[in-house]
Amino acid sequence: MKIYAVGGAIRDTLMGLPVHDIDYVVVGSSVEEMVSKGYRPVGKDFPVFLHPETQAEYALARTERKTGKGYKGFMFYADPTVTLEQDLGRRDLTINAMAQEVDADGKWVGPILDPYNGQQDLAARIFRHISDAFAEDPLRLLRIARFAARFPEFIVAPETMHALKAIVHSNELSTLSAERIWQELSRGFTVSKPMRMFQVLLDADAARVLLPSRLVSNLAKEEYREQLVAYLNAAGNRLEDRCAVTFMHLPASEIRSWAESVKMPNEVRDFSEIFSELNLLLERALCNPGATYQPVDVLAWFNRADVWRKPERGYALLDLAKRIGLNAGILTSAMQNAQVLNTAGVIASIPAEDRSNGENIRSAVDAARLLAITTSLNI
Repeated sequence: MKIYAVGGAIRDTLMGLPVHDIDYVVVGSSVEEMVSKGYRPVGKDFPVFLHPETQAEYALARTERKTGKGYKGFMFYADPTVTLEQDLGRRDLTINAMAQEVDADGKWVGPILDPYNGQQDLAARIFRHISDAFAEDPLRLLRIARFAARFPEFIVAPETMHALKAIVHSNELSTLSAERIWQELSRGFTVSKPMRMFQVLLDADAARVLLPSRLVSNLAKEEYREQLVAYLNAAGNRLEDRCAVTFMHLPASEIRSWAESVKMPNEVRDFSEIFSELNLLLERALCNPGATYQPVDVLAWFNRADVWRKPERGYALLDLAKRIGLNAGILTSAMQNAQVLNTAGVIASIPAEDRSNGENIRSAVDAARLLAITTSLNI
């Protein structure tokens, strides 16, 4: 029985990056032996065990065979006779198929075992798949796109891009769950260069399947891509901000439709929708003489963003607009002035017989807020 650290931990160590998670593979053992040594079995599809002290996951070396559609359509075979090289051979990329032995004290010892020349591709900054089995798992397309965003200096090997296109043309992407699609895309949104993720999806002809159609049309334009890169860099790494600037030129209805299709979290969806409506408000103002805002439009957006109950979201939206170079400063002042209104006083000014009518109260408060906004806009 031998234990190896494998995959991303080896890759990141060689790249000088921090290692947060370590995958362990056990070669030459069995379920019975692992249990006898105190490891607790937890794997549903194949034998995975928790270390009795550290609770880290250890998987028996295994091979796999495609038996059905999708990324779950595999049969796994784990046995003491499965070699480390066979286990590494079922992985996606050469740079993720390296290993190093772990001794009894948990230290990595000996040479890096690299049967598929991962170190060579790592030095050359190339994503290269290991075998033809790569194209059998549609999830790998999203993983490669996400890796491209995390490691933007890497290129996809031509033969690997061919394999990505094969995944798309096989219609295997349709077998991916909405949750897995969003999980991979959201991780790509928050790393170094999200545009690289979009570019891989475009090059593999997968964007039309996975992204909103209007966004795909926009991404086909070089000028749009360059502007989006600038916006993404200015937006910072927060998921809500990255998504908002990506979808800012889409109608809110299209954002909602796509968000539902990938199970985007509601708070991210709402932030993106409201920011697209803010962008529309800003564009509309530019079309007016003197680039002025219509107070009624500003109030409508404040109500849509619910800045009265969620002022922090309102400020976050306007701050994002400012960071990417949009002229929204005056809206921040207008929001502040409208928020400090004494709504209790406004309600008290309504005739007593009308205060039981919620519509009358809303109209009076809106009128007071509209006046504050108009004053702030100097109209």
